[in-house]
Amino acid sequence: MTLLRIISLIGVGTLVLVANVAASILYMVVYGHLINPGHPKPFYDEHVKVAAPYCSIVAGIPLMFLAGLWVAGWGGPQAQLGVKAALTVWLAYVVIDLGIIAVVGGVTTRLCWLIAISALTKLAAVYAGAHVRAS
Repeated sequence: MTLLRIISLIGVGTLVLVANVAASILYMVVYGHLINPGHPKPFYDEHVKVAAPYCSIVAGIPLMFLAGLWVAGWGGPQAQLGVKAALTVWLAYVVIDLGIIAVVGGVTTRLCWLIAISALTKLAAVYAGAHVRAS
């Protein structure tokens, strides 16, 4: 893999992370305006702390599947390169995500479990996407 390809794969991982955050924001807009309107801002601030990890899991699975499907085609006909590219996207995502979580803080045991579930489901999704592309 060339340096440009690695940078591109890190960019895809970052793009997936941004799309995942956008999904959480969209959820909060819908929740605040349609599902449970009329509360003060601190109520929604507390709710997003609980809901965001679940949004990351739910939205992250299809996003990471699509990323694996997309980048696996960058390796050409060699399926093994496609899987490596997809796993590189996942690794970039996880490293950036964990870095953000470390800076923000407030990690609890429950959040650690959700982070692990989120990372593992994204790993399975990106791997599945790469395999679909390879077949």
